[in-house]
Amino acid sequence: MQRRKFIKHTGIGFATLGIFRDLAKLKSISEKDRGAITIATWNNKKAVMAAWEVLSANGSALDAVEAGARIPEEDPLDTSVGYGGYPDREGRVSLDASIMDHEGNAGSVFFLQGILHPISVAKLVMQKTPHVYLAGEGAKLFALENGFEEQNLLTPAAEKAYLEWKKINKYSPKIGPEQHDTIGILAKDRSGRLSGACTTSGLAFKMHGRVGDSPIIGSGLFVDNKIGAASATGLGEAVIKKVGSFSIVEMMRNKMNPEKACKKAIERLLDIKGSSEFQVGYIAMNKAGETGAYSLRAGFPYVVVREGKFELLESKSFFDKK
Repeated sequence: MQRRKFIKHTGIGFATLGIFRDLAKLKSISEKDRGAITIATWNNKKAVMAAWEVLSANGSALDAVEAGARIPEEDPLDTSVGYGGYPDREGRVSLDASIMDHEGNAGSVFFLQGILHPISVAKLVMQKTPHVYLAGEGAKLFALENGFEEQNLLTPAAEKAYLEWKKINKYSPKIGPEQHDTIGILAKDRSGRLSGACTTSGLAFKMHGRVGDSPIIGSGLFVDNKIGAASATGLGEAVIKKVGSFSIVEMMRNKMNPEKACKKAIERLLDIKGSSEFQVGYIAMNKAGETGAYSLRAGFPYVVVREGKFELLESKSFFDKK
């Protein structure tokens, strides 16, 4: 009689302990999901810190990536993004940008001229129109109708570089390991929502009208809130051909961690002619908050802020692996 009572009570006790363990595990996962994180291509410390300020104030991942992307867009010393970006071979600065939120909504602008913050225009395309892409004069008209002001984006320094280039007039659309043309930035907020942004002035001295991967959903940027997010930098033509960012998210869907998914996406570039001469780099983040990066060649740094802690990291690379 006493033995049966003992077994009965201890069985309930063990079951209760099991419930507590399960609850503790769920709480741990929940707390991990609430952790705010942002990651960006290259050494864009100011950009990720601007994004972190939004996240730390319990702001949304969408607002965070917009805030981060706007920093290099308005920096006259950044010659590959926004104001200060090198012009095309006709001497005109044209900008591309895309943005995605946790619900799968997306907005993008192509070949935008005379407007300082293409990432904010792309966000409005997403929020105020039934479209994903607006291009050229249509994108500019939309921006002006929504309160943006037209301005000259060609800085004296960029104009000087252009005039020097004209003396040579050699068109070579390649991205070396020391060059880049994009900022990609991803974020996860405390509610577990993922978003991403990508913005660029494109290749220096490109053909007038050229568009790279940055504004193309699935190439320069892709977000799936159930799985993760990815962004690209480097030679856009190569990224477009392999739909780079989408492929990384799909590989994460198949349980690859972010770094391995980025590596596999880089390896898919190897059958493109000249792959040993150009540069492409990928960054990624999964739903659990793990981050990673990989590049075709060495010289691709990226930055991460996790709960306020800033890290400057160097990605592993294919051609310079040891």
